[in-house]
Amino acid sequence: MNQPELIVQLQQGDESAFKKLVDEWQDMVYNTALGIVQQADDADDITQEVFIQVYQSVSSFKGDSKFSTWLYRITISKALDHEKKKKRKKRFGFVQSLFGNDGEEQVHAVEFNHPGVQLEKKEKAGELFHALNQIPDKQRIAFTLHKLEGQSYQEVAEIMNTTLYAVESLMSRAKTNLRKELSKFYQHKIPEQ
Repeated sequence: MNQPELIVQLQQGDESAFKKLVDEWQDMVYNTALGIVQQADDADDITQEVFIQVYQSVSSFKGDSKFSTWLYRITISKALDHEKKKKRKKRFGFVQSLFGNDGEEQVHAVEFNHPGVQLEKKEKAGELFHALNQIPDKQRIAFTLHKLEGQSYQEVAEIMNTTLYAVESLMSRAKTNLRKELSKFYQHKIPEQ
């Protein structure tokens, strides 16, 4: 079944078309969300939220862009919203610790389990994803879409609703910032002589 036909069936409320859509796109949605939030449970939750929104708003899809572009936009939006909520909870938790509780700050290491990363590369991937968390959101999204999801610069521009030049600039700044962040990490790892 081709994409436009599937969309038409979805817009008509065909539940079997929705199941086909989920089967076809859930890995892409999950991997994109995981690339941004870096927690498997959170990526699962976001994936569910994305498909709920798709189901609820598929009637508004006009076909002005590719369906995959629309789906990437929803996924990125949900993942960034999730990150903002997490940051608010952390700030609230910090403020709460100032006014009682045990006062000890707990640091949780990033649990990184991206399906595309082999076991022996997990530590390096974890370092990369920690560094990705340190760069601005737009740079992180462009890098994730291009390097992890394999999207071309043009596709990234469409997904992010920006120009090709802007994506090239974001990627350049992302690479520079990631080099800085990773060099900090490796300086701490090198034993002093």
